[in-house]
Amino acid sequence: MSSIIIIPARYRSTRFPGKVLYPLRGIPVIQHVYKNSKLSKLADDVIVATDSEEIFNNVISFGGKAIMTDRRHQSGTDRIAEVASSIDYDIIVNVQGDEPLIKPEMIDKVILLLEDKKADIGTLIKRITSLEEISNPNVVKVVTNNKGFALYFSRAPIPYCRDEWKEDIKLDEIFDKYVFYKHIGIYSYRREILLSLSNMKQTILEKAEKLEQLRALENGFMIKTAEVFDEVYGIDTPQDIGRVERCLSTSL
Repeated sequence: MSSIIIIPARYRSTRFPGKVLYPLRGIPVIQHVYKNSKLSKLADDVIVATDSEEIFNNVISFGGKAIMTDRRHQSGTDRIAEVASSIDYDIIVNVQGDEPLIKPEMIDKVILLLEDKKADIGTLIKRITSLEEISNPNVVKVVTNNKGFALYFSRAPIPYCRDEWKEDIKLDEIFDKYVFYKHIGIYSYRREILLSLSNMKQTILEKAEKLEQLRALENGFMIKTAEVFDEVYGIDTPQDIGRVERCLSTSL
């Protein structure tokens, strides 16, 4: 199956405008993402989808491919769907433009998930090992069935361990009994599934949690997950810069 990576990148981020152009160790965030995406062994091409001429010009300047998209898109999914509608690839991979630590092996893993014919969408998860992450609404949690298909994504702690969840909760009481996973925001879509999703209205749970992937679950699409073990930090606010730069330093 042919596959392409589309990196949605908008300039007007609410919490950190222009973050994809921020220089990490002298290189814009978007260039880090693009460079790592190009190292995928299974993707046939990489392109940035943006509504910003500044981002477009930056990508072209370092030799990347970019395309201008409609400014009115409400989500990255809608932005990549616009590009997907005019190209002929079996699998569309959505790599976030603000995740400079993404590894090519992760991209290949999410592409391989769609070898399962029951899977409409693929995505990645990582085990949570701290109470801080479980309680943090910016860390999206996920529960799956025994075959690795997602049952639900939430900003709330899931599963909610009724008997153990108390003010003086101890780590061993939770992590010895239960497993918690967080969502890593990279997706692989069958092209026709992506185009169908982009034409569907926002769903109730999607609006409540502010999580696009719930639109897929509410409409009966099957999201298959695979576990990864490397940490991936995105850049949501200026405060995230230091942590990401430290990770880049240790990876050199």
